[in-house]
Amino acid sequence: MRKLGLIGGISWTSTARYYDLINRYVQRELGGLHSATLLIDSLDFADVARCASANDWDCGAGHMVGAAKRLQAGGAEALMICANSLHKVVPQIQASVDIPIIHIIDEIGARLKADKVKSVALVGTSNVMMDRDYRQQLVQTGGVSLLPAEADLAEGIDRLVYTELAAGIITRDAERYMKTELTNIAKEDVQAVVLACTELDLIVDVHANVLPIYDSTIIHAEAGARFVLGK
Repeated sequence: MRKLGLIGGISWTSTARYYDLINRYVQRELGGLHSATLLIDSLDFADVARCASANDWDCGAGHMVGAAKRLQAGGAEALMICANSLHKVVPQIQASVDIPIIHIIDEIGARLKADKVKSVALVGTSNVMMDRDYRQQLVQTGGVSLLPAEADLAEGIDRLVYTELAAGIITRDAERYMKTELTNIAKEDVQAVVLACTELDLIVDVHANVLPIYDSTIIHAEAGARFVLGK
């Protein structure tokens, strides 16, 4: 197996989900007691969140570059960022290391293209839903059109993520909120939803919605597992 480096802690709840998904994939493929060969550099999310809330992406990049360098020095052969919004600083990270980064938008786009999906709603925090660069890259890689971003929904997801999910708090109210919002999106002229927030995976059942849900956490983690297995 190849060794994959995960930049995690952003937040720890979604990093735990990545760890679980990657190992379960490898175990299914290889059987027995096999597990994935991983390195994790877990950052303090409070530090990174302060950078993001101030829209200071140079600050965020500094934390991420440090983690990437440590992982490469530890023997990682590729990197994954266990978050959506921090892919904004991939160019800075890639410039600092000599190993590839498995990009979450590339993986989502490839899945949408393979399934011939043409129109989607992008759902995530405001740093993703309202971010022009993220949206444009998904349009280009996936060959899709996007439903216009809804600021109220992005703000609602911000509240959920930064006050509950990133701290490991999961409530029925949060689950109901997302169920209602996804049901409303299903009334729009779109074929699918891209769940572009790694914490939302904790409260959204991707198999229990009117529209198909493309969960960025699952898609990205599976790509990481395939790398570990040399696929």
